[in-house]
Amino acid sequence: MANKYGKSARVTDSTSMTGDRTVRVYAVSDPATGNGDRSLPQLLQDLSEQATRLIKIEAQLAAREMAAKAKQGARGGALLAVAGVLGFFGAAALLTALILALAIVMPAWLAALLVGGGLVALAGALGLGGALQVRKTLPLMPTGALASVRDDIEAVRERTKSESGRR
Repeated sequence: MANKYGKSARVTDSTSMTGDRTVRVYAVSDPATGNGDRSLPQLLQDLSEQATRLIKIEAQLAAREMAAKAKQGARGGALLAVAGVLGFFGAAALLTALILALAIVMPAWLAALLVGGGLVALAGALGLGGALQVRKTLPLMPTGALASVRDDIEAVRERTKSESGRR
């Protein structure tokens, strides 16, 4: 295969799966140099291009992860809002109906106390469910993307060590 300098080159392709994406590493040797090594400017240019590509991919991964966390947080917030509205209107309607019904067999103050306590307990249970849903989104940092970057750095270090060990 001819490289961009018009010389033939041998390309070795190794592919590995990292998370939900494929990482492809190319090792290129140039037979024209005699020892199979590429020149330093060529290697630096490749490094720059690959680093830029990797940063773009990691940024896209972080953005997707943050969008998923925002969606989950919005669901939890919606549950909290619904719990609040239901607690308010439910308390008003049931409080009136149950107090009137219980006032027939017991004093009105005791009927009001029992009904109010039950409604507060229901609102508390719904609020706790919503708070737990919101808590699942924390921390807001894109932990999956950060772990992927750490894995990439470690892979580059290992590759660099293995390449320097061959020389």
